[in-house]
Amino acid sequence: MSLVTQIAKSVAAELNRHVFSLPFEAVFTVKPGFELSELESLRVIVTPKTLEIETVSRSSSKYLVSVDIGIMQRIGKMTPEEAVETFGDLVDEIADFLSERQLDDFKTATFVGIANEPVYVPEHLTQMRTFTSVLNVKYALVSDR
Repeated sequence: MSLVTQIAKSVAAELNRHVFSLPFEAVFTVKPGFELSELESLRVIVTPKTLEIETVSRSSSKYLVSVDIGIMQRIGKMTPEEAVETFGDLVDEIADFLSERQLDDFKTATFVGIANEPVYVPEHLTQMRTFTSVLNVKYALVSDR
C-alpha cells in the first residue's frame, strides 16, 4: 500500500473517531464522486492527492503527502446562504480538528498545513443545489532509504 494511501486511510479513521456537530462517516476512496441521489445525506470522502519526495541526506528522504477531504450534501430546502453557513461551519470544524493533530494510525507523519480550496463550489449550489467543499491536508515524514 502506498504511503499516500496509508495516510489518507489514517485521516479517515481519525475523523471517524471524533464526534462533530453534524454526524457523518468519513470514507476512504480512490474514486471520488457521487450521483445526486447519493448526496441526500452528508458525505465526507478522503482521497490520496499528491506525494513529493525531497532528499534530506544521502541516507534519508522527506516525504510530503497531500490528502483531499471532500464534504458534500444536497441542500434541500436550505437557501444557498444557509447551506454555506451550516456546512461551512462543519468544514471549519474539521480543519480545526486536524490542525496540528498527530494521526493515531500513522504517528510518524507530522501535520504541515491545511487549505480549503474551494471553500464551496458556487455552480454546485446554484445548478445542482449541492454544497461541495474540499480540504487539502498535508503531512510530512522523514525516512531512511
